[in-house]
Amino acid sequence: MTLTVITGANRGIGLELARQAAERGDTVVAACRSASDDLRRLGVEIVEGIDVAEDAGAARLAAAIGDRAIDILINNAGVLTRETLDDLDMDRIRRQFETNALGPLRIVRALLANLHEGAKMAIVSSRVGSMADNSTGGNYGYRMSKAAVNMAGVNLAHDLEPKGVAVILLHPGYVGTEMTDRRGPVDPADAARGLHARIDELTLETTGTFRHAEGEELPW
Repeated sequence: MTLTVITGANRGIGLELARQAAERGDTVVAACRSASDDLRRLGVEIVEGIDVAEDAGAARLAAAIGDRAIDILINNAGVLTRETLDDLDMDRIRRQFETNALGPLRIVRALLANLHEGAKMAIVSSRVGSMADNSTGGNYGYRMSKAAVNMAGVNLAHDLEPKGVAVILLHPGYVGTEMTDRRGPVDPADAARGLHARIDELTLETTGTFRHAEGEELPW
């Protein structure tokens, strides 16, 4: 049975990723800082107290996984605050880097021994981290942290390829969740279906790519 580990699984896209993985028969480990009632109702294995912005959170998740082999690791946990040039709150920007950029790296480092040949690892990034696609500016912390995690993902693709582990960076679309104040037009369930589809089709031949949940390859 496929063991799927998902961070940030208590709400939004992460919750839908966990729901759909469980519905198709995966053994799901849902990691989060604090479980929601919706997550508890899924009947999946929940590991609370996982703040990916802290080394202790990654270590706690590794302890919960133990020596189990992970088939799919989805680094979904993220945070969004909105900084403009007139409102550059450096503490908020640092928090986004710790969560969005360094978080996936912490988790992969902690779970490296669990990623076996044939495993797949996904990072839920965003096209707002694309320099070629940036036409509006703003959102300094979020944009910069997602650009940084894209680089981390490409690095990981190179470093994990000899181990037989494929890596993909994914943009879920502009999804209507608490993070976006429900303004996104894409339903979380639809975004999760697209993300799962892209992970399912991932191979070592396509490792290190940056794709939209709907399938198109995105510019860096």
